[in-house]
Parts: sequence; structure tokens; C-alpha cells
Amino acid sequence: MRILAVGAHPDDIELLCAGTLVKFKKRGDEIFMAYLCNGDKGHYEIKPPELARIREEEAKKSAKIIGAKIKGGFFGDFEIYDTPDTRKKVADLIRLARPDLIITHHPDDYMVDHSMTSRIVISASFAATTPNYVTQHEFIPSIPPIIFMDTLAGVRFSPTDYVDISDVIEIKEKMLLCHQSQYKWLKEHDNIDYVEFMKNIASFRGRQCGVKYAEAFQVYQVWGRIRPERLLP
Repeated sequence: MRILAVGAHPDDIELLCAGTLVKFKKRGDEIFMAYLCNGDKGHYEIKPPELARIREEEAKKSAKIIGAKIKGGFFGDFEIYDTPDTRKKVADLIRLARPDLIITHHPDDYMVDHSMTSRIVISASFAATTPNYVTQHEFIPSIPPIIFMDTLAGVRFSPTDYVDISDVIEIKEKMLLCHQSQYKWLKEHDNIDYVEFMKNIASFRGRQCGVKYAEAFQVYQVWGRIRPERLLP
């Protein structure tokens, strides 16, 4: 399978679904990681242009751990809107990746970049299948199924599926720690330890399904995207 994971910021995928991506990779699937916002606002001292550059390098370093393709940083933080131009950019990204499955944010997550990313991915992935919707890359043949990642801290999220990541939690942690600029920012701005936060949520989701660590997901069940088999590993 070809898996496209789309986060709002460079570290969102690592925090919310990296363990599952590792398991996809281990079974031989092709992984494409994307982030729509460049993460340029998340620091007290580093200015946006330099921070965007740093976060791009951190994202590349993380993707390299699992041999994933990586692309992103189309918009500044808090500057992503559901406009025709934005939809075209994201549709072209989807056409480039040609995914059998898209993993992205839940549309009711905690901040605007996350929720907007979700809504744009939903609309752009449909548009990407229509030949008369012209972008740089050729249209894809069918509407890809979408699975939503957990929300931050699991708030207002009812999982339909879980993935046991107990055996790959160290790789998920290693990928997350590539994002050192964000690690420092979250400690100062939100008073949380990145890794501890991630492991607490993975442990909580693991308890729900009888394993040590798990990631939780919700299948987007609408006509045209439902498949008669489990798509997660």
C-alpha cells in the first residue's frame, strides 16, 4: 500500500501516528509524510524564517529514520485557509503521493491549523480524482479512504480502531525527538514534556485495547471511502 500521512505541522505525525507508520513500513508499505504548515511561529526566540528552516530539517531527519518521503511547509502557522488555491496545492500533493490510504487530523481537533488541515485534505482528496480539476500531477483513479489520527490528549475523540505500537515505541520516540525546537517550545509554552506526554497517551490508548502502548484512530465513514477490510496494520 501507499500511505500518505498529512499533519498540520512538522511534528504532528510523529506525535500522533508515527508508530503506525513504522508498522506499515515494516510490512513493506510505502510511506509519504506531509505537513501543510511550516511551524514558523512555535518559538519564543527564533524568528519565523529561521525556525521554518530548522523545522524542515528536523522533519527530514525524522522521515529518514523510516525511509519515508517527506514534503511540506506550504503555509505559515495560522495562515492556512480553505481557499481554491490551497485546495489545489493539497490536491496536487495527494496526486503526487497517489495514496491507497490517507491519515490526517480529526476535523474537531484542538487548534485551527489541525482542524483546517483535516477539512482541506477531505475536500482536496475528492477533487484529486476529477480529471477536469487541473493541477501539475495527473488525477488519481479513486477516492482514497481517510482515517483520522487521535486528537491532542484524546479529547472528544472516540476511536474506532487501535494499532498496537508496543514493539515500536522506541522508534516513535526517536522520530519525535528529532523535533528538538518543538520539544523546547512545548516545555516553555505548554509546560509539558513531549516524550512523557506521548507515552502517557499511548499508554492510555493501550489500556483501552489490552496492550502496553497503542495509537487510536477513527475511520472516516462516508460513501465512496468505505472499504470492506481493515486498512491499518
